[in-house]
This record gives sequence, C-alpha cells and structure tokens, in this order.
Amino acid sequence: MERFADKVILVWGFKRALLAVLAGAFAVLALPPIGFFAAMFISFTLLVWLIDGAAASPEASFLGRLWPSFAIGWLFGFGYFVAGLWWLGHALLIDSEEFAWALPLAILGLPAVLAVYYGLATAIARIFWSDGMGRIAALAASFGLFEWLRSVTFTGFPWNAIGYGMMPMPLMMQSAHVIGAMGVTALAVFVFAAPALLGTRQGAAWGVGLATLLFAAHLGYGAYALYVAPKASPVPEEKRPVIRLVQPMIDQAAKMDSDADRSAIFETHLKLSAAPPQSGGRKPDIIVWPETAIPFILTDNQDALTRIADTLDDNQILIAGAVRAEEMGPGNPVRYYNSIIVIDGRGQIVAASDKVHLVPFGEYLPFENFLNDLGIQNIVEMPGGFSASATRHLLELPTGLKLYPLVCYEIIFPDEMTGDIAEAGAILNITNDAWFGNTPGPYQHFQQARVRAVETGLPLIRDGNSGISAIVNAHGQIVAGLGLNETGFADATLEGFGGGASDSFPRQTYFWLTETLLLLIGSISRMGFIFKAN
Repeated sequence: MERFADKVILVWGFKRALLAVLAGAFAVLALPPIGFFAAMFISFTLLVWLIDGAAASPEASFLGRLWPSFAIGWLFGFGYFVAGLWWLGHALLIDSEEFAWALPLAILGLPAVLAVYYGLATAIARIFWSDGMGRIAALAASFGLFEWLRSVTFTGFPWNAIGYGMMPMPLMMQSAHVIGAMGVTALAVFVFAAPALLGTRQGAAWGVGLATLLFAAHLGYGAYALYVAPKASPVPEEKRPVIRLVQPMIDQAAKMDSDADRSAIFETHLKLSAAPPQSGGRKPDIIVWPETAIPFILTDNQDALTRIADTLDDNQILIAGAVRAEEMGPGNPVRYYNSIIVIDGRGQIVAASDKVHLVPFGEYLPFENFLNDLGIQNIVEMPGGFSASATRHLLELPTGLKLYPLVCYEIIFPDEMTGDIAEAGAILNITNDAWFGNTPGPYQHFQQARVRAVETGLPLIRDGNSGISAIVNAHGQIVAGLGLNETGFADATLEGFGGGASDSFPRQTYFWLTETLLLLIGSISRMGFIFKAN
C-alpha cells in the first residue's frame, strides 16, 4: 500500500487533476440510490495522498502555499458535485425551448461553485497538515466546518453533505440524533480518510484504531437505538390516526401546460382519496396530497372546495399543496405563496402554512430586474415568482395533532428544524420531485428527509407527486409508502407521535464540540510536527 500511496503522492499535471476529479466522482457511489458507503474510503484516502503531494514553491506567499491544496479540493468537489447533482438538468428539460441554454450552468456551473467549499476545506486543513493522524483530524474538522457553511451561506444548499454517505440505512442513521448530520459529516471524513495512514505509516496505529472505534460506536449506537432502547408509542394503536398518502404521478410537463385539463388533474387526486382502504383497513383520518397538487387558486374556486367536501367524510381532513394568492391592495401586484392548506370534511380551509425557504431561480429570481432584462426567467411560471413567508408555524389539525410543515427541499436544512418544533407531533413534508424524473435526485431527497426524522426524534409524513412517498418512524424506518414513479395511495397509522420532538441531545453543541476536538488533535499534531522539524 505504501508503494501505491507514493505513486499517488507523486503523480503530477493532468493525471493529478484527473485523479482528483475521479476520486470525488467515485464517492457519489455512497449516496442513494446505490448507497455503497465503502466508496468513500477509497475517495478520501486518495484525497489525503493528493494533498500530501500538493507542494508549492518555497518562495510562494502564504496563500500561494495553500493554492495547490485548494486546487485539489476544488477538483475533488467538482467531480463529486457533477456526479451527484447532474440530474438537476432534468428540470430544465421540462421546458427545453425556454431553458435548455442553462443546462451547462446547472450541470457544470453549480458544481463549480459548490466545489469552492471543498477547495477551502482542503486549503484550511493544509495549514494544520502533519505526517500523522493529525492531518486526518484537521481534514475532518475543516470539512465539517465548510459543509456547515454550505448549509447556511448564500441561502444554503447542504444537499449531499459527506455525512449522508455514512448513513445509507437506519442502522447507520441513529448517530445523527446525537450530533446531527453535520457532526456525522465531520466524523465520517475522519473515518473515511483513516486508511490513508496505512500508506504513509505515520500514526497509522492510533489513527486507524480511533477510526475503527468511531465506526464501531456508530454501528453500536444504531443497534442500541433500534433494537434495545425502543419504547412503546405514547398513543394506543386504535387511537393513532390513519394517514393516506396520495401519489398521483402527474407528468410535470402537463402540470405546466396552460392548456392542460386541470379538472382532470384535480379529479385524479379526488379519486385516489376516495378509494376504499386496502385489505379491509380503517378509513384514513388524514389524506395528504403533494406539493402544488391543486392546479388552480383554491380560494377562487368554490366548486373545488365543494368537490372536496363531497369526497371527504365529515371527520376526515385533507392536507394539500396549493398556490395561495394574497391581494396587496389597489395598484400592487398579487403575491403568490407555495403553501400547505388544511381542509376539513365540510370543505372549509381551517389552517395553512406558507413556504419559508424558496428555491433560487426555481421559485424566485435573485436580482430579478437585472436578470429579467437579460431575458432570464424563473423555471416556475408565476408572475413575479413566489413570495417567502417570514416565519414558519405549526399546522394544527382539528384533531389537535400539530405538524411541522416543510415544503419540498426545506427538509434538507438541519438548522431550520427549530422554533416550535418541540410542540410538533410529526414532520410533514410535501414535494414534487417529478421535476427530476427517474434520476438519483428523488432518492437523495428522500434519504435526507429520513435523517431529519432521526435527528428530531419525530415521525415523518412525506408525500410526493411522483414519489418517494412514505410514512417514516422516528428512527428513519419506512412504515409504509410508494416507490418512485408509482401511482396510487398508501395507508398507514402514524407511529411515535404525541410526545413532541426529542431534545435530549443538544446536537448543535455536540457538533461544535466534535469540531473543537478534531481541530485540537490537528493543532497538537501540527505543533509536534513543527518542533520535530526544528
């Protein structure tokens, strides 16, 4: 292994750049739908060796000495994000005549920007670089920091954070309840990079030993949480609400077509909602439709509310994604919101919640006036785009159940699971992943949603137009659901609700403690390396 490590360290020029890109791309095999987490051991081992060989001229300035490491990290990140996010281009092909020109920006431009975070991570890690285990700890701390920054800066986009590669199944998700997805990310980089020590021999025993211990603890806590510590649901089976997830599989092009038969789309949802339970089960108490399921402004269509009332029993509740319009007074434009609406059995809207975290270029256009002058429009056709709600509040159903509402990709942001979530009985996530077709995107989205359930200790109700729709318990296990591109409905009782979010672990605090310990190991090792060199 030492001979192979030497070859990687000494590789140069185009071959070096290509190896960095391929190492990043190979790491994507750890993500859904494949979930081969061992791929990241290879990728991060190669990354460490490439940084080992990232030498600058002795006369270079401080920043100049960091540049080779930044370049390696950027190339690694570029490969990772191109291979992991290429499917974003599928959304532009829904209206290819209008947006095909932007394909290179989605497939190559966005990865090039996101790769800067990984470039900065490797550059900062290089400051603390040493021969032994310390450089692995420094790399882990730096990746943890910049993955967190990626989740909060410039509206944030923490999609496919490295830690998700360490969480392909519920057994390996439970650590997120203690240290959060970002804490798992930091420790995952340490574990994934540890084999690099076997190729350079420096600190191999300590580093590989500690990585083995961390990985064993990761699996051990998962087994404990799933099989040793489970508690009975606070609500008896017969009193748990039956949830029906409606997955209509409406083609996205048809939803965007102004000439489409919107009545037919609406009736498809109603038909699936009214279908009798399978296998003689209980009728659903709560029926869930996906994001923007209602193809018109509901408050302008009293007939639609009447049809919903005719479909529902008096004690049934419909939760549906819809566009909400708000009049702002004479001379002012109408504001549109991507909303979740709750309708009772009499056809009355009894609760609503608007999306807070909008998708840039999808639901709103940054620098709108300037970009409109260049002919650039939102992907979602809405005059002026959507407006964002200033705050998020719980959806309280007539039954008393409180849901924490998240529309589409809002669920990928760990730091946004705050506020009154402690009072929620479950997380509600509605989405429309039909934008991305049969690609890895919907699978990646679903995995991140499951991890939010584990982090918060709340069950998850997730409904998508084309899937993946599921009832997920607080341990990330699927209770019932429908796969990608299936049409139909799934009924299941909601498990584990009623106690509110589990706040027994201060995840943010533990994340920063993890970062501090890793940085401390890196710093001490670096100081020892300097003293040894002198």
